[in-house]
Amino acid sequence: MSEDTSLEIRVSALERKLADATAWHDIYNLICDYAQGQDRLLPEVQRRAFHDEAFADCGPFAGGPDGYVDYAQRNLTACGGSQHLMGQVNIRIEGDVAFGEVYHIAWHRIEENGQGRDLFVGGRYIDRYERRDGQWKIAKRREIMDWSRTDPATDTFLRTPFIHRSTRGPVDFSFSDEIPRKPGST
Repeated sequence: MSEDTSLEIRVSALERKLADATAWHDIYNLICDYAQGQDRLLPEVQRRAFHDEAFADCGPFAGGPDGYVDYAQRNLTACGGSQHLMGQVNIRIEGDVAFGEVYHIAWHRIEENGQGRDLFVGGRYIDRYERRDGQWKIAKRREIMDWSRTDPATDTFLRTPFIHRSTRGPVDFSFSDEIPRKPGST
């Protein structure tokens, strides 16, 4: 094998790794956007993670992305708050198609019999992603639940003065590039 051929093989392998790393990064960002859309109650942010003819199945709902997002947003709006944490993300890329298993833990503030309760669920998203026109999105998704628990709400710490609390919608601080200073602070 000539030195030129060896160099071409190394460059080709490096280009493939760079392309896969870029694809992984793009897919991971859409997973994060999806979760932000859920927790901030922004259906347009959650929806943009899906191709138009995607299919999603979470058990109680199976269908297209518009119905899936409507279903999720309706249920999350009924909660006093939610937070979806993405854990390990395993993505296998095969050209313009990728397959993923995304672990998640989700907290939901619910009410049972007039009492605040914390519902925790742990599960996984089993996804098929497709790159179309240079953009990765979910083509198929199935949500698998591994465990859940419900506990009494005991978050008295959050009633402490001066705690920065999250809000829903685009007014949440995560949509700002500015970090305001408290009057008198340095």
